[in-house]
Amino acid sequence: MQQGGGSETEVTWEDQQNINKFGRLNNRFHELEDEIKIAKETNDNLEDASNELILSDDDVVRFQIGEVFTHVPREEVESRLEEMKEENSRSLEKLEEEKDSVLAQMVELKKILYGKFKDSINLEED
Repeated sequence: MQQGGGSETEVTWEDQQNINKFGRLNNRFHELEDEIKIAKETNDNLEDASNELILSDDDVVRFQIGEVFTHVPREEVESRLEEMKEENSRSLEKLEEEKDSVLAQMVELKKILYGKFKDSINLEED
């Protein structure tokens, strides 16, 4: 029994692989969005820490290493914060690049799948 008066399009093995790939890419896209959000928050926190350090008059500053706070010379803390900001920025840049790549692959798969299945398939999120 046919529904909607439209013609049934046969789903080939290749089509199913494309649909599965799209699903995996979509999941990775959302993971990347979450990771980017966390990286941006970390960047903001590191920037705030640097600003607080500038306002501080202390020569020795409490610095968290793991779960422990230890007293570290101010210059060392400044250099560590700069290193952490640079590392986080590089990580954020890589995440953004991967997100763009995933998005481009998803657009290509949408063209292929919508080209074949028209409105019989829904790849959009609500």
